[in-house]
Amino acid sequence: MESDKIFHDWLVRHLKVRLAKDYTDIAVNLDGERRHAFEGHYPDLILKNLGMVMAVVEVETEAGITPDKVRQWKEFLKSGTRLIVMVPERTKAKTTSLLWDAGIASEVSVGSYDIKINMP
Repeated sequence: MESDKIFHDWLVRHLKVRLAKDYTDIAVNLDGERRHAFEGHYPDLILKNLGMVMAVVEVETEAGITPDKVRQWKEFLKSGTRLIVMVPERTKAKTTSLLWDAGIASEVSVGSYDIKINMP
């Protein structure tokens, strides 16, 4: 869905700005891009300090949280690098359940986001 892609890319860019104070270099792969590889994969963000990869970040929309995606996350873990998965707040329990089912819940950091709009 086009709106999911737009939101995904906006959130990746937002996280890059927000994390810039903690990492000396952040490589970004927007949805569908294959510009910056890590161990043969293309995570949304690759967080580095002084040339050393500290973590990779995958940003997911609700539609992107699937068992196939969990298998992809499992591949990231083979490198031994920290994996952070950002998911919508309302899907955090579903995501955690999928990670437990795959046996990788203790190895993945799950962050969440929520958009709140208050109308008068």
